Amino acid sequence: MKKIFTFLIILLVSCAEDFSQKAKEYSQNKIIIDSHIDTPFQIWRQKNNTGVSDDITKTSSYHFDYPRAIEGGLNLPFFAIYIPARTEPEGTSFDLAVELIEMMNKIISDNSDKFTFIRDPSDISILEENKNLVGIAFGIENGAPIEGKLENIKYFADLGVNYITLAHSKSNHISDSSYDENKRWKDGLSPFGFEVVKEMNRQGVMIDISHVSDAAFMKVLEISETPVIATHSSLRHFTPGWERNVSDEMLIALAKNNGVLQICFGSGFVADTKSNPDMIVTVKNVVDNIDRVKNLVGIDHVGLGSDFDGEVPLPEDINDVSKFPNLIEELLVRGYSESEIDQILNGNILRVWKAVKEFSKS
Repeated sequence: MKKIFTFLIILLVSCAEDFSQKAKEYSQNKIIIDSHIDTPFQIWRQKNNTGVSDDITKTSSYHFDYPRAIEGGLNLPFFAIYIPARTEPEGTSFDLAVELIEMMNKIISDNSDKFTFIRDPSDISILEENKNLVGIAFGIENGAPIEGKLENIKYFADLGVNYITLAHSKSNHISDSSYDENKRWKDGLSPFGFEVVKEMNRQGVMIDISHVSDAAFMKVLEISETPVIATHSSLRHFTPGWERNVSDEMLIALAKNNGVLQICFGSGFVADTKSNPDMIVTVKNVVDNIDRVKNLVGIDHVGLGSDFDGEVPLPEDINDVSKFPNLIEELLVRGYSESEIDQILNGNILRVWKAVKEFSKS
């Protein structure tokens, strides 16, 4: 009996080592896309506050930098051009968005041996050919920079912005926010917000419905002619009563739209830390959310949107861009196939991105 027990222990250790090695290989050989990383605003704010900012070509104080992206196998972060809600009443939203984009463009152009700008899903072939390059794509977090002018959507699309999150922490001139008790608009969207959705469809810009109210979420799905994304949200099933996350009903509607939920890694997003403040949250909780999406609406509707550098607490084993292998390992442990892992890492978000671009061309 003792020999059998010892054999089983050895077998389990061997399997664990196999999963760990396979996860590392997957991370280096497959394209990993993270749809929401907030590093640009952190760079900008640090420079504004101190006069200098960390160099992301080297190991930094942020959750993202080039060495750790290479270590973790992250090929393409969508860098969020985060615009604080206060800038809308201040009238500074548009200018800040342009400033952040120009700042990032300079970092990319000054370090062309490490970073390359990704404007379109077809550009990803560059990353497949050169694994030493990290691609950078842009999304704007908060529609405030549109500033009531539909032509600004084309302006930002021409700068390479590939998604716009309609609102952030406050209801704005486009959409109500999940964080704001002041719901300004009858349908969740303002009359101008309806036009924004249509114009984003026309311009080939993905509509991001993370942060918006439930009513706005459902209304966008009703009127958008293209698939929609939630770039960094998780499931309300695990955080009962929290509007920022997505309910089962909303997830089912998103799947019917052929959209994708990009799971946020934040501890309070993937588990009920509000009711259980001493809870130890791990990558297992992140994968619990992925499991539920798969079981409820299918593997075609889930991806990764970490919210790194977004100032949310993160599980220790998935708290920077070097740790994607830990997530892949947990998927392998739970029996996910290689093709399913591909869909989570890149395939589903690419499907939506391509569909949105194709619609605009037609």
